[in-house]
Amino acid sequence: GSDGGVETVEAAIEIVKKIGLPVIIKATAGGGGKGMRVVHIMDELESAFRACRSEGQNYFANPTVYIEKFITDPKHIEIQVFGDKHGNVVHLFERECSVQRRHQKIIEEAPSPSVPNEVRKKMGEAAVRAAQAIRYVGAGTLEFIFDNKTKDFYFMEMNTRLQVEHPITELTTNVDLVKEQIFVAAGKKLSFKQEDLKQHGHAIECRICAEDPVTYKPSPGVIRACRHPQGPFLRVDSYAYPGYEVPIYYDPMIAKIIVTEDDRESAIQAMTDTLAKTQVAGIETNLEYLQNIIDCDVFKAGTQTTRFLNTFEW
Repeated sequence: GSDGGVETVEAAIEIVKKIGLPVIIKATAGGGGKGMRVVHIMDELESAFRACRSEGQNYFANPTVYIEKFITDPKHIEIQVFGDKHGNVVHLFERECSVQRRHQKIIEEAPSPSVPNEVRKKMGEAAVRAAQAIRYVGAGTLEFIFDNKTKDFYFMEMNTRLQVEHPITELTTNVDLVKEQIFVAAGKKLSFKQEDLKQHGHAIECRICAEDPVTYKPSPGVIRACRHPQGPFLRVDSYAYPGYEVPIYYDPMIAKIIVTEDDRESAIQAMTDTLAKTQVAGIETNLEYLQNIIDCDVFKAGTQTTRFLNTFEW
């Protein structure tokens, strides 16, 4: 189509013939796992194509979709970028977001346990070039599919906003991204250059969601009791409190728990302790689910991929 999207089933079929199966169909304006379908056989293509266009229209008022090759067992690595109105663009390294259910992240960490330093440098440079090419201003995220076997990476999409998982970047770079957003919006130059930015320590974020941890069905209702832990090297972003009624209309996330330590092993232990001290009563949550993920051998080894939770037993 004129906007770069795939508009007809016939065009979708021709694309799939060229790049081969499996493919992923995605709404161009999508997010949060909405408007996405993976197609493994040609018989599924037409229904998946129409479903993605319908979801794109219903959720984002835009039916446009695109189609790309689907990497079957990848990691999800993203690069935080920042640009100002004076042409300066930098990256603030990577986040790993491979622990996902229904294409939506629930655990993120920085740095990634899988990305070698030389690949980290290449990904950062690629992200900066992309942001420069569109003269991007503000905080944004370049998202990549990462093959942990070959260490190759492939551009997936760009999120032109500050993301839910931005605290782990803040904690591992000592940069306040929200404050920087305000300065850049006011027309000021970035307060740092690429050579000023360094990664230090390890940060992990868990998303506490009001949902059944088995079916992922949302669990609206009144929170009867709620306790968020406190302490050094711990950050909690939440609106949950006793008496608050979780509505049915929005994303079910009710809190973000973020820990930072000197190394990944210590961060995992700190998150284990923190989740054990977190309490939310009156509704279903994924707290126990997150505890089991953090404690499993696959996560501790850092080998999780985006398909990890499809077969995770707890």
